[in-house]
Parts: sequence; structure tokens; C-alpha cells
Amino acid sequence: MGMVRHWRLERGPGWRGKALLNGFDAVLTGVAAVVVTASKPTNGAWLIVIALPLLVAAFETLPRTYDPVGERLGQGRIPGAPHRERSLVVVPVSSLSRLTSEALTAAASLGDEVRAVTVCYPDPEDRAHLHALERARAEGDPGVPLVRPACERRSLGRPIAAYVRETAAAEPGTRVTVLIPETEPERLWQRLLQNQRGAVVAHAVRRETDAAICRLRFRLL
Repeated sequence: MGMVRHWRLERGPGWRGKALLNGFDAVLTGVAAVVVTASKPTNGAWLIVIALPLLVAAFETLPRTYDPVGERLGQGRIPGAPHRERSLVVVPVSSLSRLTSEALTAAASLGDEVRAVTVCYPDPEDRAHLHALERARAEGDPGVPLVRPACERRSLGRPIAAYVRETAAAEPGTRVTVLIPETEPERLWQRLLQNQRGAVVAHAVRRETDAAICRLRFRLL
């Protein structure tokens, strides 16, 4: 019946005949559906009665789902000219290594300002690790400030996401990018043994902030 409605709205050449043909087809289809459903209700015909209305209802909801998204994106309208904003790149670090150096180099190439971030925990072992990181940073100063957000519980993604969120609120007009350095071993079985710290940080930042996420893969060849 949808095609009948289409031809009635279009009213092009020969629309009456086309509408009549499509209407006849719709009637035959409806009669066949009723006959099959009534004659073979236990052989799967009942699925048509349930599945078809559900599919039609699902398709009817699609425009209501996509139209608001298109409206918010401004589709069909010419956007304003792009402009440059201040860029801040945040790099989570746990130690100074070649991976850290590559990440900070990439961050310096991407943004106006780079900040290394390491999460501080209250455990004595973690405090000793932080002191070792600070000593290594003092000996080979990378020229990047080290931010130390504290966290009482052992969590990695949420403290970094909280710092990014607070920074974005305190520095409006700044585009924040979180660059997450990760190693990529040569062999697949070695990749399976890797920890998922990068994925944890990326998930927390994506869920709790509007910052851009860049995952830097350093291949161990």
C-alpha cells in the first residue's frame, strides 16, 4: 500500500494504472498472508504475524533516531569557517623510556603545549616509583612539565579523565588531546600478553570528557 500512496502523491503519467496494479498486488499479498497464517499456525506462520509488525515499527523509528542527529550536526547547512584554537596534548606516563620519548616528541609536534601526567597512589611502593620517575626526569629533563594527580584507590583511567575534564573547564578555548603511548610487539602471541592500560585510559577519557584521543603505537621490531 506504500506504493499506492506514493503514486497518489506523485500523480505522474499513468499513475492511476500503476496505483491500481500495486494495490492489487498488496491485496493478493494480504490474502496469502492470512491464508498461510490460518492454515499453518504451528508451522512457523505465526512468526510472520509477530516479526513483520516489529520490523515495520523498527523501520518507522529510524527517522526519529537519525533526524535529531542530523539536526545537531547541521547537515544541509553551511558551517562556519574553521579557526585555530590553542592545543594542549596530555601524555600519560609511568616511566621514562624510549616509548615516553617518542610519545612526547609526537605530542610536541601536535600541540602548543605538552603535559606529562602520572597518577600518584598512597602506597609506599608507588611513592618510591614516583620518586624514581622524578629523579630520572631531573637527570634527563625532557622539557615537559610533569603533573601528578593523586588517587586514593588504584585506578588509572578515571584520575586522568578527571584531570582532563578539570583542565578543559579551567582553560576554555583550549583543545585537549590525550596521546596514549603503547607498545606493539612483533608477534601476535606477545600482544596477547600485554596489559590493557592504554585501552582503560582511552575508555575513561572517551566516556567522561570531550577530549580527542590519539593512541600512539610503538612497534617493537
